Amino acid sequence: MAKKTIKPPNEMSFLDHLEELRWHLIRSTLAIVIIGCGAFLMREFIFDTVIFGPKKMSFPTYRFFCNIATWFGFDSAFCADKLPFTIQSRTMGGQFSAHIMTSIWAGFIIGFPYVLWEVWKFISPGLHENERKNSRGFILIASFLFFLGVLFGYYVVAPLSISFLGTYQVSEEVLNEFDIGSYISAVRTSVIACGILFELPIIIFFLTKVGLITPEIMKKYRKIALVIVLILSAVITPPDVTSQIIVAVPVLILYQISIYISKMVLKREAKKEKQ
Repeated sequence: MAKKTIKPPNEMSFLDHLEELRWHLIRSTLAIVIIGCGAFLMREFIFDTVIFGPKKMSFPTYRFFCNIATWFGFDSAFCADKLPFTIQSRTMGGQFSAHIMTSIWAGFIIGFPYVLWEVWKFISPGLHENERKNSRGFILIASFLFFLGVLFGYYVVAPLSISFLGTYQVSEEVLNEFDIGSYISAVRTSVIACGILFELPIIIFFLTKVGLITPEIMKKYRKIALVIVLILSAVITPPDVTSQIIVAVPVLILYQISIYISKMVLKREAKKEKQ
């Protein structure tokens, strides 16, 4: 049986690149599905411990704010016995659909480093040898930033959003009884969006490498970036001002860090040109 010959990237046609991309996507999807199947079997842990964790007042975030309020001698809603809302399933397949979709998203989050590795395998052959060397640690750093964003979304944004929206009432005549899909969507959006937003330094690194971004441009449009960040925060978080500010602050810090990263990239490029 003849072996499949692998062509160099500069000799591959457009269809060859599409075929290569297809296999990377297939392997990434299979990884997400396999991990998702494992998450599907761990139903009690995924839902009772992880998903519904921010609904319980024993959640670490609530205890932290309760302890701070107690230390200052203030009364706080974070010290309550439970949040005043219930979660319901109003459709026949509501709980099963929630189980399936949550398992798939869990597969994506856990399998993110592998998905990133497949993406890197696709784009790295098109880079020069020195560019590949300078990009070592890309998967490790990008995965670290993603998981850092996921933890920030889960332990900060999600519980504060749930606490605010779960206790908000326009009238005592209206009870807060949320559908399971709405609740899970609030948690999932907070977690996934923060994970992606925390990739900003990586994105700026590559945009600087290809010459689309410079520190001067980022400084010049800092105010516009602030407005864009606030808009993105409003889109990806539940509709409350607290969550938007909580998300916007670390993103603005990452934006400032990205300016320094862009400077470092340009300095390295200038040093190489001199050599």
